[in-house]
Amino acid sequence: MAQVNIRIDDKLKDEGELLFRELGLSFSSAVSVFVSQAVRERAIPFKITGYRVKDITLATEKSLAKGWLLPEEDAVWQDL
Repeated sequence: MAQVNIRIDDKLKDEGELLFRELGLSFSSAVSVFVSQAVRERAIPFKITGYRVKDITLATEKSLAKGWLLPEEDAVWQDL
């Protein structure tokens, strides 16, 4: 069985764990259900709205890029 490591906001992880526990799932099982459904449907199994995805993508890219940017590039991210 494969092991996958992901980065996720601490608060989001905690809220997800609580929800999944209420649904009788572990966090790992919930991720497996998501991936299984995506593969079965050959698509993301829910509607993704552009506004929220943009916010999440920018925040993720910014956190991953921290420490890898030149000072002038970092200033661009701060404007977002």
